[in-house]
Amino acid sequence: MTAQHINYSRIAEAIAYIKSNFREQPNLEEVARRVHLSPFHFQRLFTEWAGTTPKKFLQYTSIEYAKKLLTENGASLFDTAFETGLSGTGRLHDLFIQIEGMTPAEFKHGGSNLEINYSFSESPFGMILVASTSRGICHMAFADNQPAALVLLQEQFPRAAFRQITNQIQQNALRIFSSDWSELQQIKLHLKGTAFQLKVWETLLKIPSGQLTTYGTIAAKINRPNASRAVGTAVGSNPVAFLIPCHRVIQSTGVTGGYMWGETRKTAIIGWEGVRKPQAQNSASFGL
Repeated sequence: MTAQHINYSRIAEAIAYIKSNFREQPNLEEVARRVHLSPFHFQRLFTEWAGTTPKKFLQYTSIEYAKKLLTENGASLFDTAFETGLSGTGRLHDLFIQIEGMTPAEFKHGGSNLEINYSFSESPFGMILVASTSRGICHMAFADNQPAALVLLQEQFPRAAFRQITNQIQQNALRIFSSDWSELQQIKLHLKGTAFQLKVWETLLKIPSGQLTTYGTIAAKINRPNASRAVGTAVGSNPVAFLIPCHRVIQSTGVTGGYMWGETRKTAIIGWEGVRKPQAQNSASFGL
């Protein structure tokens, strides 16, 4: 058996072990011992093969089970935390905020406790819909058809309370279209997605303005070199236009490629960023 096969077998065993024993919340040392590796080498090997750390994989496995308990079984937050192996509702809350972008109660009730403010504004590339919660921007999309764009937003949060109002969070985010970023503060994003999607979106944030990359490069950066197609799907699911710069990802052949809001708009954005002053680049940071 080759070294590659041995490594694959070890990671497959580790994944199976985590899935079967996540209620015990096994730590890194315990899982590494199970596959006869040091914690350091197991962490590195698992990340290379699975595209995420053992801790993140455990968190994702745990939250999927918790979501099932909340929605299908109607379990309380206390019972959900207990059955998932978490030490209390505080850890359950932190896990949902980190991965789902909402509290367990908000998830359980389809966002019924979530208040979303939204507004339509002009941008250099047409009308744009921007929406925010108290924690940050949750949606941003070019809106050639305003009623249809609003329906798409409401479908993402079917039981949230919506108000058409412009607030400071939105105004700060819209300054990204200005040539002067001196007044642009850090933009917080309030997102929900799978662990893989969040990892791809976080990688997109690191692409400098005026530069381009490929789906294959993104896949390599998240240690999933054979996952270009999955990366493309995650890029196409980006809920925040322009702020998460999916427009900076093109095909390896140099072809601009598809864009949720139109290839012509994508080409225009790439050209607009390409001629911006260098000192305006990298002057903003974003928080997921």
